Amino acid sequence: MTDTPDAAGTPSGAPAGSRKARRVSGSLTQRRVAGKRRLRRRRTVAKVIAVTLALLAVGTATSVVLAYNNWNDRLRHVDLAGQLKDRPEKQEVEGPQEPLNILVMGSDTREGAGNNIDGLTGDGERSDTTILLHLSADREHAYGISIPRDTLVDRPTCYDEGGNAIEGAEGTMWNEAFSVGGAACTIQQFEQITGVRIDNYVVIDFRGFKDMVNALDGVEVCIPEDIVDPEHDITLEAGTREIRDDEALSYVRVRYTVGDGTDPNRIRRQQAFMAAMINKAISAGMLVRPDRMLSFLNAVTGSIQTDYDNVAELADLGRSFQGIGLGNIKFVTTPWVYSTTQEGRVEWTDEVDDLWQLVMDDEPLSPEFAQDAISAADDPEGETGSSDGEGGTGSNGGRKNRDQGLSDDARASAGLCT
Repeated sequence: MTDTPDAAGTPSGAPAGSRKARRVSGSLTQRRVAGKRRLRRRRTVAKVIAVTLALLAVGTATSVVLAYNNWNDRLRHVDLAGQLKDRPEKQEVEGPQEPLNILVMGSDTREGAGNNIDGLTGDGERSDTTILLHLSADREHAYGISIPRDTLVDRPTCYDEGGNAIEGAEGTMWNEAFSVGGAACTIQQFEQITGVRIDNYVVIDFRGFKDMVNALDGVEVCIPEDIVDPEHDITLEAGTREIRDDEALSYVRVRYTVGDGTDPNRIRRQQAFMAAMINKAISAGMLVRPDRMLSFLNAVTGSIQTDYDNVAELADLGRSFQGIGLGNIKFVTTPWVYSTTQEGRVEWTDEVDDLWQLVMDDEPLSPEFAQDAISAADDPEGETGSSDGEGGTGSNGGRKNRDQGLSDDARASAGLCT
């Protein structure tokens, strides 16, 4: 028969005060005390976990805030609106958002860490790269328009930070505006000559370019023949592979030993590289992966000058490209011919007015310009992706498609694989 405790804790069937009753009662008391201790420990552990999670949440939030503030502190924000005069009006177009015109300029300054690539310090600052980036109001297409640095233009009067006039000049090279008046003068020149209103601008230096490439873990290129850059002691062997850091910078800057050696065809190689960067950023999900975006923002914020207020606005701009589709992101060059008045320089043809009108009307590239475009869907080895942008890859199943994009001859002249 099993003894069961009564209400007082004494087992039934055991005489009160017996040794057995005292032993059973003591055992029950010990179990109850032990149970209470275990309950207290569980509650203590739960409290510790809760406090730890709270601290981690606060710490994570604090880290994000600190990182965000650090990015903003490193961002060189310069508003140039006060230096721009007689600006063109922006045409109103239908769309869920506003079309954007962003002028991107590359600076060859040797000042600052990572920029002194060849010891040419104290030689001022120039811009060999000027690209208008147009993003449509419906966010269904985007294109970049490169302006050769050797383009001859009549530079308008510009203004420095103090409002003092920088006299214009006739028949000067495009990139001279940056040398005499920085980004503000280049924007003034662009707006006065084209009639296109600029919404924002970005200036990036050598270090920033290299850091962005490195943040992508390199960019794939196809090199048809060895490229030898004795100035920077770099040799790029022929073949298809990913390049980064100084090799990437040398690839987009070297001129005379690649293709036909002209600046417009170097621009085409630069466009192909930028297209490949966009391809990898979108295909690798960098624009939606926090770890990738963090690395990219770390690279960008320390090496650019812009009128964007903060990194959140830059991140929003980057995410705008995510849904466009690689086949609908293209790069073209302003139509040009070699100058008959200044050897080695180029001049725009009348067709350039049609190109600027497309921008003002927020229209996609017309067939006459698209046929010479480089797409973010293009394969480095010369296969041209589709232009519908479906699936975000623009793949054409590996078939050569010369109904659009550069011809084999044009790619060869630019030093690109065919």
